Amino acid sequence: MAVALAAVLLCAVAGAAVGALRAADTRRGPLPELARRYGDAVVDVTVTADPRAARPRVRGAARAAPAALVEAEATRVVTTRGAVRVRTPVLVIADPSWLGLLPSTRIRVDGRLASPSREGDRAAVVVRAAGQGPPHVIERPTALQRAAGRLRAGLRTATDGLEPDARALLPGLVVGDTSRIPPDLEDAFRATDLTHLLAVSGSNLAILIAVLIGPPHLAGRAERRGLAARLGIPLRLTALLGAGLVLGFVVVCRPEPSVLRAAACGLVTLLALGTGRRRGLLPALAAAALLLVLYDPWLARSYGFLLSVLATGALLTLAPRWSAALRRRGVPPRLAEGLAAAAAAQAVCAPVIVVMAARVSLVAVPCNLLAEPAVAPATVLGFAALAAAPLAPPAAEALARLAGWPTSWTAAVARTGAGLPGAELGWPGGLPGALLLAVTLAGVAFAARGILRHPWACVACALLLLVALVRPAPLTRAVTGWPPPDWRFAVCAVGQGDALALATGPGSAVVVDTGPEPRAVDGCLRALGVDRVPLLVLSHYHADHVDGLPGVLRGRAVGAIEATPYARPPGQAAFVRRLAERAGVPVVEAVPGERRSVGDLSWEVLWPPPVGTPSVAEDGPNDASLTLLVRTAGLTLLLPGDLEPPAQRALLESHPTLPPVDVLKVAHHGSPHQDAGLIRKLRPRLAVVPVGAGNPYGHPSPRTVAALRARGAAVLRTDTDGAVAVTGDGTAFPDPP
Repeated sequence: MAVALAAVLLCAVAGAAVGALRAADTRRGPLPELARRYGDAVVDVTVTADPRAARPRVRGAARAAPAALVEAEATRVVTTRGAVRVRTPVLVIADPSWLGLLPSTRIRVDGRLASPSREGDRAAVVVRAAGQGPPHVIERPTALQRAAGRLRAGLRTATDGLEPDARALLPGLVVGDTSRIPPDLEDAFRATDLTHLLAVSGSNLAILIAVLIGPPHLAGRAERRGLAARLGIPLRLTALLGAGLVLGFVVVCRPEPSVLRAAACGLVTLLALGTGRRRGLLPALAAAALLLVLYDPWLARSYGFLLSVLATGALLTLAPRWSAALRRRGVPPRLAEGLAAAAAAQAVCAPVIVVMAARVSLVAVPCNLLAEPAVAPATVLGFAALAAAPLAPPAAEALARLAGWPTSWTAAVARTGAGLPGAELGWPGGLPGALLLAVTLAGVAFAARGILRHPWACVACALLLLVALVRPAPLTRAVTGWPPPDWRFAVCAVGQGDALALATGPGSAVVVDTGPEPRAVDGCLRALGVDRVPLLVLSHYHADHVDGLPGVLRGRAVGAIEATPYARPPGQAAFVRRLAERAGVPVVEAVPGERRSVGDLSWEVLWPPPVGTPSVAEDGPNDASLTLLVRTAGLTLLLPGDLEPPAQRALLESHPTLPPVDVLKVAHHGSPHQDAGLIRKLRPRLAVVPVGAGNPYGHPSPRTVAALRARGAAVLRTDTDGAVAVTGDGTAFPDPP
């Protein structure tokens, strides 16, 4: 015990020392100093990873310009004092034309330097070269990287004829190329905790090695059934071929943290196999993790690396014992192994996921169990297509079509699981949340030992989980009190954007706007128990009001989408129509003056005037916002979208008899641009501001909040008060969990 403890302490000290030295080394030299002063420089960099597209972020009312994020190492910098040789990790923000660059390419960058936004990032400097245009290549990538790039491109070409999900997903399953995966499919994989399938790791490499040398439990025995044994290749030569396979795997799949961990484990195991000194896989995992952290200390800060190591450790330690326990209780062996593996990996990884995402997936174990049988055929056939692509494209396409079947199944599992109403459960984030979840899971594991002995207790737990998945709102309400049982109007906390719900009956609501993120609005509607949307109203087409549309469509019956007749920005309007057409939901334009009702909910469209009518609605998307006067359960509400003062004044002039309201959804996130006359006319009892925490625009403006309070309004804001619900008697319920 003392020796083991001393070894652990020695490894920890070595890792800390190497990490400190590497951090100090990367932050020496002229680049970090220039970055602190936001200086300009010409920098030669070597690309170290595949460039990735920056996911567009909402900036107020419009999308940010697309960009490429390029991880690289700066090797030379030219300033007013001359040229200096350096070795500094950098992140280059560049034009989208840089997305085709291969690792090892040398580029000359003329840009502005800045420090990274977070301490402890791998990149010591951020180089903003967005205005440079196409990259200035000063040295082509190595022959090895060009060959790997051709293989990856060949796989993408071979998958071009597949149905959309398989086309997007197969390169990700095989080589970790996620460039084609749409946000809604990525969100589905995240909600079901299947993202490990997109991060190429030990399972992919284990499948390939198993094809070569046979199943792990037969490795090194006379009865080996792998391809090498069938071809009569000796064991030591098989180990050397396996090592070559591992190195090729790393080059083609890129040295991501999970790939490096898998490769190191594989090489240690193959070394033991080739020397005839077989050891347990757990020491191989520990040795691989230690060597990798000593070689690249930044891996110690990588969630992907940590999750990969934890999941592999769980499969080697917990899963065999849990599988044996299930078999003793009559569970079929194959099912017991699958259940034990999925549950063990989820149990050890869930606390880490909570730190990152503050949520727990209730469908992770069944979804992993259902998806697992498809992984091996998709991987083997996908790698076969990858190898055949440069030599025989038709054969590669045929293999890709075969691989498309299990790949489509995996995507269907993710989408179906994510579409269940209670697929995700909110959980406290950070270290306290992780500790709480770890204690909870330990308690569940301990209780499960007794529950498994009583069939009726198992049935009761399964029914409780089913209720949590299908109808999460009653269970959530019983535990947290949110949402209130008689809510009539709810404002979701979706960040810097609008997403509102007007109750029309049990499980049904008219939704107004969708916010900027699908997952946020989907989670809010699930918490409210909304699974039917007779009408989705889009006030205007800015990203912070429509980008969450996939989240509303996910798993819900949507009757129709009604939108402003002013289709601006045109790209966002096309995005909405494309998604609506795919979902089979009609899109109609609102008509000013129209009155509609669903049950005891009724509303009138006050603004904008028809297209072609001279008015401020022609000035921009904000002033073309669909504005509704709503009545429900004795309450009167005004929902003005993002109207600016000119449109607010025009609205008041065109409706001089506008009544006072109980609730005002404050326009444009409470910006300082509000018309005082409209506030005086409305005299709201409650003003709700949908706004994102820490937004860079200063929303809501203190001047706007003061003006509302001066007129007697109680002001609630979603960045500090959370989501807000209003009941039938006008009582507000802020701060949901």
